[in-house]
Amino acid sequence: MGEPIRASRPQKVVLVALVLRGTSRASVVEHLDELERLADTAGGECVARIMQDRPSPDPATWIGKGKVDEIKAICAERGADLVIFDDDLTAAQARNLEKVIEKTVIDRSGLILDIFVRHARSREARTQVELAQLNYMLPRLTRAWTHLERQAGGIGTRGVGETQLEIDRRLIRHRIAKLKGELEHIERTRETQRRGRREAYTVALVGYTNAGKSTLFNRLASGATYAANQLFATLDAKLQKAAFDAPRETVVIDTVGFIRKLPHHLVASFRSTMEEAASADLVLHVIDASHAVFEEQREVGNEVLTSLGVEPARVIDVFNKSDLPLGAEESQLPNGALRVSGLTGDGLPRLIEAICERELAGGRMVRLDIPSSEPRLLARLYEVARVHRQTPHDDGVDLLAWVPEEVAHLFKPFEVGEA
Repeated sequence: MGEPIRASRPQKVVLVALVLRGTSRASVVEHLDELERLADTAGGECVARIMQDRPSPDPATWIGKGKVDEIKAICAERGADLVIFDDDLTAAQARNLEKVIEKTVIDRSGLILDIFVRHARSREARTQVELAQLNYMLPRLTRAWTHLERQAGGIGTRGVGETQLEIDRRLIRHRIAKLKGELEHIERTRETQRRGRREAYTVALVGYTNAGKSTLFNRLASGATYAANQLFATLDAKLQKAAFDAPRETVVIDTVGFIRKLPHHLVASFRSTMEEAASADLVLHVIDASHAVFEEQREVGNEVLTSLGVEPARVIDVFNKSDLPLGAEESQLPNGALRVSGLTGDGLPRLIEAICERELAGGRMVRLDIPSSEPRLLARLYEVARVHRQTPHDDGVDLLAWVPEEVAHLFKPFEVGEA
């Protein structure tokens, strides 16, 4: 996979991007800006940025032989240790580039994986990241064993390099199968936990990395989630009871961030974590309103939500960081979108009101007369509903309560009229 960026000293890196015909140069510049932030998160120091205009990628080197020679000269001149491409490279392309440049070459996927390795803390996150790493490494193994592949085998024997490659591939495939089994077990545990929360109303925060989800989560749930102005500061889904007064028990969920060109191995590996968003009653799509390309980041989030099967009706767009100069004008906000600041709390009351409105829409106010012979049912009512008034009488208690639709059938026999 190429050597990851080391934290002992800032590793000098050169960033490379291709400007294809019909592609906006400004958008490629913005992508390189993000790649530089990713490199910085991983402990790298950008010493040069290179853009190459081509009608299509070069099959052998992605950017063409002339540009490869230029990159080699820049690396020598500026003491760069690593070259990072903004697009995914094939194993052959990376090998061809390294032969000429004589420096380690990785792509955006390899860089993101390195960041995930650094930030993975829980068993689930570490398992998911290792699985993604191995899937990334498997087709690139030949890069590590090219010196052995050149050794020819005699009659009745096989080349040492080929044998070593087969052993490594078999070991990696075995490890991949084991990790998939572990993730299936984790997912079953998660599903059991979700069933236990079925009567709670779940609100998931999703969105582009560094959109401020964790800061907003700490506001809504009085949590202590690590929040930093950093890409992929949070990898684990975190759940906590809501800190605000809601119609019923409410759980807020913080999730891993999205990013453009997210490696498909990571998407597949982190699916169990993302399922928390897919199964939530309400999804808050948090968007950095101060970002120059907020609309593109919003579109990336929408694509991921669509792939998870999240219907638009379950989503509220929340434009965060309203305390900063806004890239999003009021007129650009979609219908129903809200503007807040997770940092200052501005706009938070309206967001909480919107959450409660969604909860209330999933139930109704009823009058109930529960007899004294049904103490368990009365206790159950207090668990799942919101009781606004109770009046004891000789045979039981008369109540005015808001009841969620999914449990309304439990109390139907004791209804004495809709409020």
